[in-house]
Amino acid sequence: MDDRTVDKIFSGSLETLPPVSSKVCRIFTSSTFTDMLMERNTLMAEVYPRLKEFCREKHGLEFQVVDMRWGVRDEATDDHMTTELCMREIINCQKLSMGPNFVFFGGQKYGYRPIPTVILGSELLILREALINMGVDTILIDTWYKKDSNAVPFVYILQPISSILVNFNNKRVPKLQAQDQATWWDTLAKMQKLLRKAAQACYNTHKMDKEAMHNYFMSVTEREVINGILSVKNTKNHTLALVRYINNINLQNLRRAANFIDIVNRQIDGEAMKLLSDLRDVRLPARIESTNYHRYTVEWIGREGLAKETHGEYLQEFCTHFYKGMTKLIDRAMRKEDSSAQGQIITEILQHLHACKNSVTVFYGRGEEVKKVEDYIKGPSVSPLLLHGAGGCGKTSLLAKCASNCIEWLSHAKPILVIRFVGTSPESTALTPLLTSICHQISYNYMLPFEDIPDDLVPLTAHLKELLNCATTQMPLLIFLDSVDQVTGATDANRMSWIPTRLPPNVKIVVSCVSEENDPELSKDYTLLRRMIDDVDQFLEVTALGEDLAMDIIKRWMNTAKRDLNNYQWRVVSNAISRCSLPIFVKLVFAEICRWKSYSKPQDTYLACNVMDSIMMLFSKVEVKHGRLLVSHALAYITASKNGLSESELEDLISLDDKVLDDVYQYHMPPVRRIPPLLWTRIRNDLPNYLSDCEADGVSVLNWYHRQFNEAARKRYFTNQNLAMYFYSMIADYFLGMWGGGTPKPFKYTEIQRHRFNLKSKEGLADRKVPAQPLVYFNKEGKPSRYNLRKFGELPFHLVRARRFEDLYKYVLFNYQWLHAKLSSCPLQAVLSDFEDASSHIDDRDQHRELMLVADALRLGGAILSQYPDMLSPQLIGRLLPEMETNPHVKSLLEQCDAEGIEHCGLLPSYHCSHTPGGPLKYSLEGHQFAVFGFCLTHDLRYIVSVSNKFITWDLSTSDLTREVVPGIEGIMQELVLSPDNKYSIAHTNNSQTVLLNMLTSEFFLLENPMSGEKVIGTLLSDSCALIHGERSWVLYTLRGEEKERVSSPIDKPILFMDFKSPNDYSLVCWSGDFDDKNMLVHTVVASTSFPILEFHSVMTWTKCRRWLYCCTEDHGQDVCVYRRDDEASCWTLDRVVAPNNHKLLMVHLTGDQKHLIGTFMTGFQVWEVESGAAWTLMLPHGIRNISTQLLKSNSCVLSKGYKYAVAGVRKNLYVWELQSQDLLKVLDAHFGRIIDMVALVVGSWNSVITSSLDRTVKVWNINNIFEQVHVIDRHELQVDDISMAANSPIAVTVTRNCVGIWNVRLGKLVSKLADSPLGAIVTQAGITSNSRYIVSTESGNVLIWNVRAEAVLFKGEQKNVQQLLLLDDDSKCVAVSKVSLETGELSCFLVTRSIPTGEKVYELDYPIRTFRQIAVTADGLFLVIPSIDGLKDVLLIYHAKTGTLVHKMPLKYSGFKDFHLVVPLPNKPTQVALIDQDKGNIVDIRTKKFVRSIPKWGGKVSKDGRYGLYAPARGGLELLELRHGTSVKTLIPRVAEGVFSVICLFTRTDEYVLYYHGGRKTIRVFRVTDGKMIANYRVQAELTAIAASEDGRTIVLGTVDGCLSSITIADPTRPGIRDYLADLPSRNPQEEDVSVELLSWWRTGREVRRPAVCLSLSLTCCKIGHTHTHTHTHTHTHTLFPPSHTTLLPFLSEVFTTPLLSLPLPFYISMHPHYPSHTLSSTC
Repeated sequence: MDDRTVDKIFSGSLETLPPVSSKVCRIFTSSTFTDMLMERNTLMAEVYPRLKEFCREKHGLEFQVVDMRWGVRDEATDDHMTTELCMREIINCQKLSMGPNFVFFGGQKYGYRPIPTVILGSELLILREALINMGVDTILIDTWYKKDSNAVPFVYILQPISSILVNFNNKRVPKLQAQDQATWWDTLAKMQKLLRKAAQACYNTHKMDKEAMHNYFMSVTEREVINGILSVKNTKNHTLALVRYINNINLQNLRRAANFIDIVNRQIDGEAMKLLSDLRDVRLPARIESTNYHRYTVEWIGREGLAKETHGEYLQEFCTHFYKGMTKLIDRAMRKEDSSAQGQIITEILQHLHACKNSVTVFYGRGEEVKKVEDYIKGPSVSPLLLHGAGGCGKTSLLAKCASNCIEWLSHAKPILVIRFVGTSPESTALTPLLTSICHQISYNYMLPFEDIPDDLVPLTAHLKELLNCATTQMPLLIFLDSVDQVTGATDANRMSWIPTRLPPNVKIVVSCVSEENDPELSKDYTLLRRMIDDVDQFLEVTALGEDLAMDIIKRWMNTAKRDLNNYQWRVVSNAISRCSLPIFVKLVFAEICRWKSYSKPQDTYLACNVMDSIMMLFSKVEVKHGRLLVSHALAYITASKNGLSESELEDLISLDDKVLDDVYQYHMPPVRRIPPLLWTRIRNDLPNYLSDCEADGVSVLNWYHRQFNEAARKRYFTNQNLAMYFYSMIADYFLGMWGGGTPKPFKYTEIQRHRFNLKSKEGLADRKVPAQPLVYFNKEGKPSRYNLRKFGELPFHLVRARRFEDLYKYVLFNYQWLHAKLSSCPLQAVLSDFEDASSHIDDRDQHRELMLVADALRLGGAILSQYPDMLSPQLIGRLLPEMETNPHVKSLLEQCDAEGIEHCGLLPSYHCSHTPGGPLKYSLEGHQFAVFGFCLTHDLRYIVSVSNKFITWDLSTSDLTREVVPGIEGIMQELVLSPDNKYSIAHTNNSQTVLLNMLTSEFFLLENPMSGEKVIGTLLSDSCALIHGERSWVLYTLRGEEKERVSSPIDKPILFMDFKSPNDYSLVCWSGDFDDKNMLVHTVVASTSFPILEFHSVMTWTKCRRWLYCCTEDHGQDVCVYRRDDEASCWTLDRVVAPNNHKLLMVHLTGDQKHLIGTFMTGFQVWEVESGAAWTLMLPHGIRNISTQLLKSNSCVLSKGYKYAVAGVRKNLYVWELQSQDLLKVLDAHFGRIIDMVALVVGSWNSVITSSLDRTVKVWNINNIFEQVHVIDRHELQVDDISMAANSPIAVTVTRNCVGIWNVRLGKLVSKLADSPLGAIVTQAGITSNSRYIVSTESGNVLIWNVRAEAVLFKGEQKNVQQLLLLDDDSKCVAVSKVSLETGELSCFLVTRSIPTGEKVYELDYPIRTFRQIAVTADGLFLVIPSIDGLKDVLLIYHAKTGTLVHKMPLKYSGFKDFHLVVPLPNKPTQVALIDQDKGNIVDIRTKKFVRSIPKWGGKVSKDGRYGLYAPARGGLELLELRHGTSVKTLIPRVAEGVFSVICLFTRTDEYVLYYHGGRKTIRVFRVTDGKMIANYRVQAELTAIAASEDGRTIVLGTVDGCLSSITIADPTRPGIRDYLADLPSRNPQEEDVSVELLSWWRTGREVRRPAVCLSLSLTCCKIGHTHTHTHTHTHTHTLFPPSHTTLLPFLSEVFTTPLLSLPLPFYISMHPHYPSHTLSSTC
């Protein structure tokens, strides 16, 4: 395609459009009926399925074969339409097919030569005259050909056979049928002779040319070859011919020979042979490309002549040539296909331009509406124009006509036309691809880069609106969008907001949308657009045509079609049009009357009077003509489908439907049990244009072109529920692939078949040649090339409606491979919608709960899964493990995650580590990068709007992020206000900027501080204006961000906040400016009249109508008073005191229904019933306080539905009281940052609380589930700063600012928190000895040594500002290094080595430094290497590690010396260390004091064997370095700029894997060292702050900013036994885990001495459980944390803790050893 054509397409030009690129390879196979039967059957059985797979897997094409010779029945012969259908199908193939479209199979038979079905009237009269002149009787011609005067010019039509020979199709009486069939074939032969004789005579007398004469001699096959090859320009790329010659045909067996040559009167037909020879041997080779022409010569063998058994080699060669020829042509076509991004856009644009052009060709009338659109296009309007009306009223045609006229209307310019008919292609069906393609087209025309177009919907919408500004006077931009109400993929909040409501100059947008007054649901998008576009002049209703215009259009169409009607027939049409003149009805009428002949009987020329009846009548006629069962099932499958069916899918489904096949083949035995393609072709031919070719899931599919056809089909075919379920079940089986890929399907022979063909068996098996349905298609390298989107879209839908729920669970909803594949290729909401659809159809409560558990788990992990679908397995395991035991389907899914999920992510949680669904937490809405200081519910309670540095709108029903607007502000938005009509929102930032946002269009205005010398402290909105106020004044704005008015405060005190309805109706709340002064006042203005000032103190709130005010006044102390606004007296009047109150209140507020008043005081909350004054006091636990940092604001408390519970958010927790008893029932660990705001949502079925927090999340809590089991995740209150792992046991020690934590990393339990000063501890360092006996920590300027078992401090010594803590000499000593500032201003380090556990000083030393750098211990543990200075020079001090004596001082002098930041001992070279600077690692020998070599890029990380290092720059990238030669051996992550973020990389302790954490992505990537393959890309829940690896290399432990510690198993799928290891984890065996946790809980309750009897009892309990639990896995682990046998168990136990054996209960230790056999446990106990 040349550049000029490309430019014209992108500009939207409708002139000389090239054809649309297709996604179908559709070939027409031409041969005679009998001679190539063996070859055709072999291709059908063996080659076509391979070609289907080839096309689908390699190119994403649908492969379709049109074989009109197979399955031709008497009914097809009856109406003589086969030839015409063949020609139409050839045209269709040439039009649709990508690559090859016509294949000729030639033999030695010329084939069937039919007489013409239609003969031009003048021509038949000439022929008839010629016969009469020759004295031949024409009665036969006159009988069978009838004159049709409705054709213009008139024609003679060959009558259906059964209209004269009534038993021709009567299979029920075979004898009568045989008689009529014999009569017909005899009659046909006679008519052939007559017509050929007459044609020859006319040619001889020059009354007819040779071509017209040959028309009476020509076979169907020649006609096909002429249309498919001889008249085609490019045969090289589209056609194939395979010609076979048979030597020595046995003419003795004339019946068999007649299948391969033409026989007439028991002689070879010389005329046919001559015609065949000219076609096959002369014209065909001269026209077709030689490489596409194959010739075969075979011998006649035996009685049959040709058979698979005798000609297998020939068949193999034939099939190979055919397959290779087809694949060559397909590959060639796909190579020419522009598969680039631009090529795909061109294909998309072309599809819509063709649709527009096709609509315009049949458009007439509507002059008034067209003129209105023209006036809009030429006029000054800055809003879109909306065409609306009832379904079928002609909106699409009108829009297409107007779009085509725009070039003429704007002839002075070069307009850019963007035309989209929504739903006619995959790119125009869903909102995101629709907007993307529009942005591409606009960007191309205005020469902007495609790379700037965002992928996500929210920024994409904003980008489109920005692109509109590119339009100019010379290049105006005109956008036409048809059926915008059919857009999918847009949530309700975003449903129409993507349409710009205010257009820049030179831009016009015309959209169409359905609106029906009596159907509000159907018209909801129209209603929404009405709200968005205020100007009523921008709405143009498209009404019915009216009788006169409708009749005029029909007559024009008939004239174009060269048809007419007689007077009676025109009266029938007029009568029908007078009752309904909708364009869709007119179209139906036109299609029907085109079939009417002038000789049609009145009873055959009936028209319905409305659309529905017309469609029903059409269906009825098609059923009568082609068979009720075949038609009803075919149309039912299309109707039942979710998104339509491709023709291949429909043929496959009918071929699997034995009810249909039994009907079709009740008198036949097909060679392949499939539906003949001809049958569907005939049906579709009788449904002209009613089935549209659109696209779904990347495939061209058939679907009803209009909604009313779908409704009619449902009404006709789906009233029987059992039959409906049958259709759904059949489609489900097809997409399950039950009978695909060669699996034969059983069937039963009909009684007629058994009788006719002498069959003994009642049943048979047949391969239906339907494709397999894998989830994923893989390329040759084994990587996914495409996903089976058709299966994802259709299968769940049909399993639900077929009520096959067990299959639904097994193959879809609880199937890991399904969920992963669909998440990888579809949005999360597409996956969730399957669960929602299923749950709405399921009655079983337990199954419903399991569905919701998985759906909510996906929802909770949605932010991660949307970006990282490979995280599916870790997310499900981390959330659902606690639900495993009681939910069998969930258990099955999690077992699949362990077994199969490791192929996608080789990091799996060892235990439950994320929020579990089903408890109080409904959603965690994550998307903000900063704290959420404000959120609001929309007034319809459907959405949450939240602010930080951006606006995010969440759908409450699905938790989807529906809109994100990033205004580019510098600060953080503090408060959020919505306008009463929800159209606008406003928020101000901490640096006094204000953002005014249009909620419908996402257009925003950034307003700088308008008040000089004042900070913005509040913003307000009405439906007509916005307000920004400071402490002394306010400024009014229009809703377009234009300043209207500035007003100074009439009160000389600072404004605390305002209430505003209009400039003449507002209130000010003022204060002194001193936080300690609680006195305030209210100044109110109503209708420009000022009220006297009302003074109050401490607290104040008012009702929504602002007529009642609650506050504390000086006269009534702390009692809350109610004031009524008296507009007549223009004052606030004291109404009453709510109730006595003794608490000093910090805040009061009313509940949503305004029936309760809630006050906050320091130690709790007070709830009053407004009417009665009844009061309830809710006290916080001891030590918990409410505080107030701003007047009138403190912690909130809300009431649940029915006022049963009160819920308050204090600090990070939610506190729940029973209101009537005033008892505190529950404390929920809600956030890991302070709760900022809280709102109740108690409407309909909702009984929820919504909270926002400093932790950047908004959470929705379900009060109904508040007392359901909460699976607690142990965590610290503060972030984990460091982790130390015990070498010989599953114990980890964590450092947080206020304590040292002891964790069991196999159970995920925080065993204990250690702090010497619990109220004021500042912990900086900690380490645990390898035997787990002692912990060394630094706390508040002291070094502490802890006894782990006793949780007691064994030693405490003062040492301030410790920077580094090391364990030495097999953990018998510890080294603490402090940084000291000297009086001279210089820096020094103080090092103390102490023994463990006594804390006795071994030695101490100090040394000068310039900056602190950590010391290192050589690999053999003998020396301390200390970076220091000697004057101004850097040196290394080498000390003996045991004695602390200085060995020597090593000056650092080497080429390229730079300041280094890290000293790394080399594991394989005890005398060498590396000094790491910013560019390289420098190896020096501390024994010889010599520089060894530099290793470029090395960052200091080294493998345990010293062979490898890592290079991981902060900007991105990771390389594995070979340290001996200093070269890069593997690039694990290419150097892609990922931004400058914190990076952590390390080797596991066994050197098998490299771990890489990227702070920007928040992912841990794991690479296998041996081959460099990434086995995991794990997205952590919160920012990673610490990481450690276990000694055996199986586990990594992560510490995060939210205080959680997660143990993650490295589940490398290539590692032997890894699946058994996962299956044996305590978390996967709930009974074992429960015992372990119970004993662990018992152990951590206190440090008192346990009684031996209790210990023994618990030991025996554990033994009993050990006996009853049977391990099903073989334990072959080579790396284990625990001793493998009972002979080492007792030493192991004494090693873990320094306690006499069994002073702690034995099962506690044994619980930490999951591979310990039950019988051994029993005997040990």
